[in-house]
Amino acid sequence: MTAQLLTMSTPDGPFTIIARDGLVLASGWTADPGDLTGQVHPALRPDAVRAVAGLGGISEAVEAFYDGDPAPAMAVPVLQRSGPFRAHAWDVLREVKPGHPVTYTEYAALAGNARAVRAAASACAFNAAALFVPCHRVIRTDGSLGGFRWGLRVKESLLAREAA
Repeated sequence: MTAQLLTMSTPDGPFTIIARDGLVLASGWTADPGDLTGQVHPALRPDAVRAVAGLGGISEAVEAFYDGDPAPAMAVPVLQRSGPFRAHAWDVLREVKPGHPVTYTEYAALAGNARAVRAAASACAFNAAALFVPCHRVIRTDGSLGGFRWGLRVKESLLAREAA
């Protein structure tokens, strides 16, 4: 299976998207597609990627996000595969309001198991579709940023953009 590849320029650096049939398989702040393919579930991993000039509504949603409207990114279809808790937790992330980050403890509770803080953190760590599944909206209980695959500078920028 061949997927489409697009790298866009953003204020936070290059943002690369791997998509198939209008569904985001992986995305993140990198110009190297190799940084993304390992995050895609093996059953969904494309055999090849073909560079494209645009991805229609997907690339438009990224532009809208950086123009101040994060809502379209939450409507972009994403295809990730995992166990039931993690898959549900990814869906829950898309419901966290921009500008209102939640703690890992609050996120675990929203995902249905307040004691599953480590599992919730794992859902963030294994999220392949950054921005479209906004794991950047989860912070530590003490208010510090915690981790982010694409760096704390990018996480801080995304949160500041959404708070504005």
